[in-house]
Formats: sequence, C-alpha cells, structure tokens
Amino acid sequence: MKDVLEEIVAHKRIEVEEQKKRRPINEICRLLEKKTVEARSLKSALENSDSGIIAEFKRRSPSKGWINACADVKPIAQSYEVNGAAALSVLSDEHFFGGTAHDVETALSATHIPVLRKEFIVDEYQVYETKLLGANAILLIAAAISKEECRRFTKIAEELQLEVLLELHDEKETEYITSHSLIGINNRNLGTFATHVEKSFQMARVLPKEALWISESGISSPTMVSTLREAGYRGFLIGENFMKTADPGASLGVFLSELKEDF
Repeated sequence: MKDVLEEIVAHKRIEVEEQKKRRPINEICRLLEKKTVEARSLKSALENSDSGIIAEFKRRSPSKGWINACADVKPIAQSYEVNGAAALSVLSDEHFFGGTAHDVETALSATHIPVLRKEFIVDEYQVYETKLLGANAILLIAAAISKEECRRFTKIAEELQLEVLLELHDEKETEYITSHSLIGINNRNLGTFATHVEKSFQMARVLPKEALWISESGISSPTMVSTLREAGYRGFLIGENFMKTADPGASLGVFLSELKEDF
C-alpha cells in the first residue's frame, strides 16, 4: 500500500521550489514589511467558545475524492461564522485537496473569526507565505517534517506572531513538542488515511496538561464532541461531516443545536 503522506510531501517540496522561482522569499519579506494582519487568536477563540468547533473548508481529499467540487469559500466561511464556528480551517493544497492560497485570503476577508491555514508545511518559505496571506495560525504536521524543522518553523512562526497548531498522531511524536500551546491529534493516519477517533483518547494520556488539545478528523456526532471534551479536549476540527452536505453552514448550525442538548 502506498504511503499517501510521503506522496503529498514529495509533491509539495517540488511545488514549493517552483513557487520560490516565481516569487523569491526576499520579495515575500519585503511585502510583509507593509502587511498589517488583524489579530485573531485561535487559542483564545477556543478557550472562550462553548463548542470549540473549528469548521473546515475543503473540496476534496485523497481518500474520498471530491467532497464538494463546486464549493465557494466566501459564502461557506460566512455561514460557518453565522452558525457558530469558533474558528475556521481552510485547505490551501490544490493538487490533493482542491484548495488554493486564495481560499485562505477570501475566508479571512469574509469573516471575523480566526483562520487556520491547513497546509503541508515542508519549508520555511511557506511559513512566511502563510503570514503574507494573513492567516492567524499555521499547521505543522510532525509526521511530515523532522524535529529540527519543526523547531525552526515554530521559531519563525512565533517571530511572525503566527500561532502554531502542532499535529501529532503517535506517542513517539510527542518528542516534537517544545513551546507549543496548541496541540492537535489527527485521528486519521496520513499514511493510510484510515480514521479512528480512539486515537484522541489514547493520546490524551501523554499530552501536556498546560496545552490546549484539539481533536481532528472523524468527528461525526455531537455526542462524540461531548465525550472528547470530557477527556480534556477543547477544540474539535470538523470538515467532511459538514462539507459533504448541500449547506455546510446550516449543517454546523444543526450540529451545534444538538450539541447544546448534550451539555
């Protein structure tokens, strides 16, 4: 069986080298000097939210194919916000997920809640690029980078005042944790794309109590959110469950109504 993450990372490294040729990093740094980014904290938003839902915008995935091919990020992002999302996650990978960097910018300009850029970060170039897009938080996937890269990318992000969501899947990846206050547990194995929510419960035993924990992928019911909250999680990244419907924002609204009944 092929390792999907290896395929994605290999393609991403080629993609980033091509981006560097089109717009060198020194040009991005010059543009950043003139850039003003509205401060929106993902951590604060989750701490102050009753639900902790990070609603995700994505059009496709390597495992499911097209989920919502014609999805328009602006109305969906706005509907997510109106219907109670604490924050947004926006896929910017085009080749495997049908997203674009412009989707991130559009979501930011259309809403007032924090936006996480969901991307496979393999080069410091992308950290600077994320700041230029205006995103409030960046995802670092432990399985996709080395510990040295994780430390370096985290340091750059902190210097740029970008929050970092460190994504783990296995206990051995806790070695990647340094100053990270946002830690995500991906219930999906990015090599095989098999999903088991039990992973979040298993990982809860080894996560630092001072960090804010986020459970990602495979969350399909309000009851599951309530159970994860009891285990210590304060953030819940949900995408496909909403995006596969005709009206993702309305689906979030129904989900949150049912969640309130569980509280």
